[in-house]
Amino acid sequence: MKILDILDPRAIKVPLAAGGKREIIRELVDLLADHALVNDPDELDRVVWEREQQRTTGIGEGLAIPHGKSNTTDQLVMAIGKPAEPVDFASADSKPVRLIVLLASPPQRTADHIQALGRISRLMSDAAFRTRMYQAESAEAMHQLLVEADA
Repeated sequence: MKILDILDPRAIKVPLAAGGKREIIRELVDLLADHALVNDPDELDRVVWEREQQRTTGIGEGLAIPHGKSNTTDQLVMAIGKPAEPVDFASADSKPVRLIVLLASPPQRTADHIQALGRISRLMSDAAFRTRMYQAESAEAMHQLLVEADA
């Protein structure tokens, strides 16, 4: 699976306006809705936030991957945001989050959902790539890094 198969370049925001975990999730959901990638942002926000309350999606090394399955989309969609300042996401390693990748999929696409989470995790496990993503100063620069990674 390629990241660019599920990421619309318009769904990358650098920097995010929001500064807290709850607000960041909403901002990324709204970014998807603004580009007609989800049809019910309130429902997706509720699903992702409920999932976040069960266990943090701050996986460590400055990355969080909030996600949820919902009928608000008929395909896998993703939004990426870089906060202006690192954010406490209650991450597993207690480090603040520097990049948030929100993933949403329809309930019947569980295998694809898991595959996408794995692809994001593997990509971001490369320390050099992760550093370049954290240093990207625009959505365009971040998108270009993903284009190169998917090549």
